[in-house]
Parts: sequence; C-alpha cells; structure tokens
Amino acid sequence: MREFGSPQGPLGHYDGVAAVRSSDAHASGGPLRRTGRAVGRALRLPFTATGRGIRKATHAHGAGESGLGKLIELHAVNGAGDVMITVALASTVFFSVPTDEARGRVALYLAVTMAPFTLLAPVIGPLLDRLPHGRRAAMAAAMLTRAVLAIVMSTAVITGSLELYPAALGVLVASKAYGVVRSAVVPRLLPPRFSLVRANSRVTLAGLLATGVAAPIAAGLHMIGPRGPLYGACVIFLGGAVLAFTLPPTVDSAKGERKARLVTVPHTHPHGGGDRAGKERRPSLRTVGPSVLHGLQANAAHRALSGFLTFFLAFLLREHPLAGQSAAVSLGIVGVAAGAGNALGTAVGAWLKARGPELIIATMLAIALSATILAALLFGGLMMAVLCAIAGFSQALSKLSLDAVIQRDVPEEVRTSAFARSETLLQMSWVVGGAIGIALPLNGVLGMGVAACIVGLGALMGARGLLSAARRGSPHPRVA
Repeated sequence: MREFGSPQGPLGHYDGVAAVRSSDAHASGGPLRRTGRAVGRALRLPFTATGRGIRKATHAHGAGESGLGKLIELHAVNGAGDVMITVALASTVFFSVPTDEARGRVALYLAVTMAPFTLLAPVIGPLLDRLPHGRRAAMAAAMLTRAVLAIVMSTAVITGSLELYPAALGVLVASKAYGVVRSAVVPRLLPPRFSLVRANSRVTLAGLLATGVAAPIAAGLHMIGPRGPLYGACVIFLGGAVLAFTLPPTVDSAKGERKARLVTVPHTHPHGGGDRAGKERRPSLRTVGPSVLHGLQANAAHRALSGFLTFFLAFLLREHPLAGQSAAVSLGIVGVAAGAGNALGTAVGAWLKARGPELIIATMLAIALSATILAALLFGGLMMAVLCAIAGFSQALSKLSLDAVIQRDVPEEVRTSAFARSETLLQMSWVVGGAIGIALPLNGVLGMGVAACIVGLGALMGARGLLSAARRGSPHPRVA
C-alpha cells in the first residue's frame, strides 16, 4: 500500500511512459536514420566506386609504389583542361563563321601562335635543364599559367579582341612545357620490370580517356555560354597545380643518379693534342646514334598527316558532309574514329613488350602509307573514317616508341632539351600539314593523294635508317 501511495509511485509510472515514448522514438528514428545512411551510401557509391576503380587502375603493377600512378592522374587532369580550351577555341575560331572566313581565321591563328612558338620552344628545354630540382614546380607553374590565361581568354571569346591570340600562344607554350617535363620525368618513376613504351602508353591513355570524358562536358558548358569551357579549364588547371606537388620527391632529386655520356668527344687544342683540362663535349642529339633522328623524321610525317587531315577534312566535310549526315555529325564521326584509333594505339603500346621501338615506328609508317594510298584509290565516307582511325593509331604508337628511344638513348643532362626540340619539330610538322590542308582545293581524291605523298616522304627519309638500327640493335642498354 505504501508503494502505491508513495510519491515515487506516480513518478515511476510516468517514467515508464517516457521510456515507452523514448523507445518508440528510437524505433521510428532508427530505421529513418539507417534509411538515410543507406541512401547516402547509394548516392556516393558511383563516385566512390569510380574513384577506387581509377586509383586501382592507375596504381597497378607497381605504379603506385614508384609514383607513376600520380603522374598518370596528373596527365589525366592535363588532358581534361586542354580539351576544355580546345572546345572554346574551336567554337570561336572555326564554327562561328562561314567556311571561307573560317579558313582565314584558322590561318591567322596558326600564323600568330605558331610563328612565335618556333622561337620560344627551343628555349624551353635548356631552361628546364637548368632546373633539374624544380620539375614539380615547373609542372605546377605550367598548370597555373593556363588557369590564368583561360580567364583572360574568357573575355576575348566574347569581345573577339586580339587578346585571344597571344593568350592562345601562352596556353600552347605552357602546355608544351608541361609535356616536355612530363616526358623527362617518366624514367624516374618507372616501376620494376616496366618498359618505357608501356609506361608512356599508360600515361598517354589516361590523358585520352580524360579527354573523352571532358569533351562532352565542355560542349555542355559551351551551350550555357561561350565562357563556360574556359571557366571549367581554369578550375581543372588549378587542381592540377596542386596535384603536381603530390608527385614523389624523386622527381626533383638527383640522388643516386648517373648522368650518362654515350659518346665522349674531347676538345682538341688548336695546335693539336687533347684538351688539357680533360673536359668533354656536352652530349647532344648528334651523339646518340641514328635512331632518334630517323624516329623524329618518321614521326614528323605522322604529325604532318594529322595536321593535314584535321584541317582538310574539317573544311571538306563542312561543304560536302557524309551521305545522309549533317556537317557536325560528319565531323563527329571522323573525330571519334581518330580518337578511337589513338586510344587503341596507346592501349596496344601498353600491351606490347617488344624491345625494338625502331621496328614499331617503321611498321606504323608502312601502315599509314598503305592506308593513305587506299583512301586515294577508294575515296568515300567509310574510307575517311578508316583512314582517320589508322592515322590516329599509327601516330600514337609511333610517338610512344619515339619517346622510348629518346628516354633510352639521350643522356639525362640533355634529355629535357631533346624532348623540347622533338616537340617543336613535331608541332611545326603538324602546322605545315595543316597549312597544306587549308590551302588545298576541297577535292577528296586530290587531298588523299597529297596525304599519301606526305607519308611517303617520311618513309623515304626515315624507314631505311630505322630498319637498319633495328637489325643492328642499340649499343646502349635497352629499357623499352
């Protein structure tokens, strides 16, 4: 009775009611929270799974431990930013005006950007050679420069002012500076039992995949406004500048590194005798054998073919699109074919374990020559797509093999300069091919005949020397 009438009785009763209500709240809130967490995980799953998949792919086969995986990711960011700027420029310089006016604009663009580039590009290599301990900073600076210039160009694409051309030149120089440093860095991050062709292929493939993903995003941003892709490029390059500093310190360190001297030529005294100081001539491209020279000649032909097809087909398909297709769809078809061929060539380079890059370059030259001859004989829409795919495939695999030859045969102390000079030559070859494509009458059979002549000239200059070098073998240790 006391318990019933005591003050504790009613309090205990209400405590029980509160406990029941609390348990009800937990019973109702628990599932809600669990459901919310499940929905959140489901929404995050595509992004987290994609991120884990990308990280697993880029860091496979020892690339994560060596640091090559970080470089692969950085190059993917670089490719995404470059395609954003490309979309913005193409819509301004090419697609916004009639064909005749577009020819003049494209020619002006090539002249204004490429003429100064030929003067600036040779300076890039020696300058970077003097900064062997600042490669991460150099790559970050190249990213940051393009981020700033993208904002400058965002005003020029609206007003149509001439600021667009020097800004585009700056983007081109910064992009090539990044590419030169990236190529020089790859041998420092090579995993065990990894060939240079394979490493270069994985880095390049990452850039191509990123380009394929970013291109439709850039097109969507352009539909919102012409400045959209440039703002996107700015954000991407800012992220790349930060990512560059996550590369391992071995990129900047020369500890334990020997500077190879493949040919030592002592200075001779004017009155005879050797150099009293015992100094040796600084290595150059002339001291590394014929493989680099002939590889450059062959790749120059591939790059000239690429420039020719880019501009000749761009104007040809605007005036004479593929049967039943619009000009935009026709350009898209050949563009996708070229991109698919490029990606396939890069993937094959990652798969190949051959130790003869000279033989690969010569084979690609023969394949490209055969394709251009067939395109001239059997001109048509299908052959155009096939030719673009083969041209992309052969150029990608040939360039990867050239990079491997330079990385293998050129001493470390001048390797950056070698890449700078090779990139300059290849870029100018692309411009020469493009200029021919702009000037040529819009006749498909004639155009394919000229394309065959371009590749044939490269075959005459380089194929024999490449095959001879492949038969002799390299006098230097091969790593590709």
